[in-house]
Amino acid sequence: MTQAPATTEARRRGHDREIIALAVPAFGALVAEPLFVMVDSAIVGHLGTPQLAGLGVAAALLMTAVSVFVFLAYATTAAVARRVGAGDLQSAIRQGMDGIWLAFFLGIVVIAVTLPTAPWLIDLLGASDTAAPHAITYLRISSLGIPAMLIVLAATGVLRGLQDTRTPLYVAIGGFAANAALNAGLVYGAGLGVAGSAWGTVAAQCGMAIAYLVVVVRGARKHGSSLRPDAAGIRASAQAGVPLLVRTLSLRAVLMIATAVAARLGDTDIAAHQIVLSLWSLLAFALDAIAIAGQAIIGRYLGANDAEGARQACRRMVQWGVAAGAVLGVLVVASRQLFIPLFTADQAVQDTLLPALLVIAVSQPIAGVVFVLDGVLMGAGDGPYLAWAMFVTLAAFAPVALLVPTLGGGLTALWWAMTLMMTVRLLTLWWRARSGRWIVTGATR
Repeated sequence: MTQAPATTEARRRGHDREIIALAVPAFGALVAEPLFVMVDSAIVGHLGTPQLAGLGVAAALLMTAVSVFVFLAYATTAAVARRVGAGDLQSAIRQGMDGIWLAFFLGIVVIAVTLPTAPWLIDLLGASDTAAPHAITYLRISSLGIPAMLIVLAATGVLRGLQDTRTPLYVAIGGFAANAALNAGLVYGAGLGVAGSAWGTVAAQCGMAIAYLVVVVRGARKHGSSLRPDAAGIRASAQAGVPLLVRTLSLRAVLMIATAVAARLGDTDIAAHQIVLSLWSLLAFALDAIAIAGQAIIGRYLGANDAEGARQACRRMVQWGVAAGAVLGVLVVASRQLFIPLFTADQAVQDTLLPALLVIAVSQPIAGVVFVLDGVLMGAGDGPYLAWAMFVTLAAFAPVALLVPTLGGGLTALWWAMTLMMTVRLLTLWWRARSGRWIVTGATR
């Protein structure tokens, strides 16, 4: 029996209200990380092209070191949201605390690995002799903030699962303002150069982590959840995140391959690539705001045993993704002459990045659907499929990207290869969403 038109329309409006209420604040929180990098790029870019090129290589490594653990946010959001849907808030917050402790321990391990291997990692990405010293300095200092960054990820996942995206927005605004002020003051005021930019980012991330911990601890005490680390709970959180870790490693491998190819095209291309990648990341996080809403909403519906509500929410969010991608693509084209000079005064860099910007503008509607479906499947806890799909995408992208220096086309050809990558992701995620196999109801999957 089908729903009456009035009932269907009412439910659609209800989905729209939920999506807006969660996605709009989530947008502000999601863009914090790429905005950090964009501010760093804008400030460091005026020190010179070698400094910007060094930042580009180091930032790619730093984002990889953090982003491979993005499951701390995504898996936690899904698990907490399911328990919220089932009406068990105490268990929901306990699940979140396990994720936060896991984040802290992982952060310490990453620092221990990154500090001694920084020169080797920078060389691996093919940084030039002029850019490498700046890259090593930035990477070593910024790695000290990795535990704070991972705690921010996990705590954000807790709040999203609790259907709260406003608090992460407020924390992100404070962190962005602090990062911009500290970077400007330390780079130019204190004359610390690239090192000043790194120290400013570390300080801002630590401040954000403290703010999140205050909020989560307050909620844990309110609902009687333990704050102590629980070995079994931490192991369970890690095991649940393994498929998403595989998925994220494959995605980061795509981005690292792209950066390595750009680095081998020369300092001008890697500097331009850093700017394009920063903008692409900003657009991705903007689209991911709808996906974050999807994680929280889908997890809650499935936890409450409402499979039909989950299906309808998925369909509506896909429509939102297409529309948002189209709007963002138009904005990139319309504003290109306004923001390009903010990042570099080097005319060669500007000329190189402009065609690549037009490529990412064209691909935004595809990206809109990809990020939404990614979020829906994460909210459903469908990590194993996401891992497989992203590995297939990496296998399709790698040979095409690695041929760019040989076949020619420069940075523009590289970003067409990135568009191919997004198209493969679209096909794999769309097939899964249509199959309905992701729909598993209950407080746990």
